[in-house]
Amino acid sequence: MAMTVSRYRRSLLAFFALALLPAAALVGCATAPSAGTPDAQERARAVVANPIRTDQDRRMDASRNPAEFLPFTGVAPGMMVLDVSAGAGYTSQLLALSVAPGGKVWAQREQPGAALTKRLDDHPQANLVPVYRPFEDPVPADVPKLDLITIVNNYHDISYLSVDRAKMNLRLYAALKPGGRLVIVDHSAQPGTGVSVAKTLHRIDEAVVVSELRGAGFVLEAEGSFLRNSADTRDFTSGDGRMSTDKFALRFVKPN
Repeated sequence: MAMTVSRYRRSLLAFFALALLPAAALVGCATAPSAGTPDAQERARAVVANPIRTDQDRRMDASRNPAEFLPFTGVAPGMMVLDVSAGAGYTSQLLALSVAPGGKVWAQREQPGAALTKRLDDHPQANLVPVYRPFEDPVPADVPKLDLITIVNNYHDISYLSVDRAKMNLRLYAALKPGGRLVIVDHSAQPGTGVSVAKTLHRIDEAVVVSELRGAGFVLEAEGSFLRNSADTRDFTSGDGRMSTDKFALRFVKPN
């Protein structure tokens, strides 16, 4: 009789454990996979291989390493994302493919651009929406709280424009959910140069970016090495094409 009761109890526990599995699975779906997990890497590879991407995008992949960039951001299906200074939409489209289904990406520019317009005309994506707003207030009023914001290879450009970066960074901070992330990638300048070569060499001192974002309340969560290039002397313009520049990748988080 004792053996029968013991078996009954084990069976009952097993039943309840199985009954809880669907709920646990739902919780897992609602949580973004950690950056660098096998699931995130597999999803990134699928996004990079998507046939909607242009030949020019694929040529740029060598210097941008999207298969590592996307997991580093922590982007996942269902997220709400803002890509600041979207340019031609290279990064915006990668993010829009990554957040589908259910997610949305706003691609911010100060003015319409022919390359981004053509990208969306050639392959309309309902979840990729261009927005034309100033850098100091880049977030549309009707946008929900965001999971992720990115600024790729353009913080240096913003630094030499007539932009109040402190105001911009505070606006980005306010737009994120608690726990939301801001990822900045840019061409690295030599230490100590600040923003002095931003317009001439199109680079920026990493320490300046860290200091300014911390000043807005962000916490530096991680630094990525996937775009580093120790052969780059960082004393020539990032646009001359002689090599893939040394780039820093910084992931900031808005504290809970």
